[in-house]
Amino acid sequence: MSSTATVAQATDTLTVFDWSGYEDPELHPAYTEKYGEPDFAFFGDEEEAFQKLRSGFKADLAHPCSQSVVKWRDAGLLEPLDPSKLKNWEEILPGLKSMKDLMTSADGTAWLIPFDWGNTLLTYRTDKVKAEDVQSLKAFADPQFKDRVTIGDNVDDAYALASLAIGLKDWTAMTDDQFKQASDFLRQVHKNVRFYWTDNTQINQAMAAGEVDLAWAWNDTATSLKNDGVPVDVNKDTDEGLSTWVCGYVRLKGAEGSEEKAYDFLNAVTDPAVSKYMIESWGYGHSNAKGMAAIDEATLKSSGYDNVEKFTGNTLFQSPMPSEIRQKMIAEFEKIKAGY
Repeated sequence: MSSTATVAQATDTLTVFDWSGYEDPELHPAYTEKYGEPDFAFFGDEEEAFQKLRSGFKADLAHPCSQSVVKWRDAGLLEPLDPSKLKNWEEILPGLKSMKDLMTSADGTAWLIPFDWGNTLLTYRTDKVKAEDVQSLKAFADPQFKDRVTIGDNVDDAYALASLAIGLKDWTAMTDDQFKQASDFLRQVHKNVRFYWTDNTQINQAMAAGEVDLAWAWNDTATSLKNDGVPVDVNKDTDEGLSTWVCGYVRLKGAEGSEEKAYDFLNAVTDPAVSKYMIESWGYGHSNAKGMAAIDEATLKSSGYDNVEKFTGNTLFQSPMPSEIRQKMIAEFEKIKAGY
């Protein structure tokens, strides 16, 4: 095969660097219909993804969340988006578009197109746990749940839990004393942790099998398990609140795949036809305002997406934080998981 043919073949592919589970064809049906499935590579959390990309891993698109976009951009990992090639750009929910530094930088350059948004929240087995025992996030450190707890192997979700537990809803302003309080709380939680989950399949199987009773999990866990008839519920009204996040897709600098396919994929995941499936099967909100508006009120209400203001109220939003705070969290979380 000639070198020209080899290059042509390489640039005709598309590699998406993503969270496990998002390879679900129903999340990008228009792309699948046109091309078949893209190649997927997976990461467990955004720090892992960041380090892998900095080490030279090549992909065309990636799926970071709100707290990481600025860091990835400033590290030179991102290629600006061309809104003229994003057919659903004008349909993105206004509340997501207006979030500082999430989609665009001060000069108006677009870096991310939002896709999914939701919560990390207290999730529990209703047949084994009394609702009154999980009214506070401090339940994660309650000795009665020893070896019955799981939280994500994810520094952002872990410190979102810890920040809320100590009464802090803006982690960008975390003081040294608050960092110590949050870390001490996670050390208490660690005593109860059966395992740190790394993907939705792992946590869903563990809760379904009765291996764990209490989880700090994304909306998908309760949605999927309820659809399967497992007795689980979430508490969105704990004393301390819950965490809210927004994630989306970015183009990666140095991408070697097809630019046309990259934009076709971005248009497919933000298509309004995806909105209802995302809510019903994943429990997440979709970024397309037109698609969300077309969903029947009963479906929206059952998932909590009928009132966005209430949905995002009493939450810690996982916004970009100063790099020095994040680096402290990363280092400390590794110690905590190791039992130190």
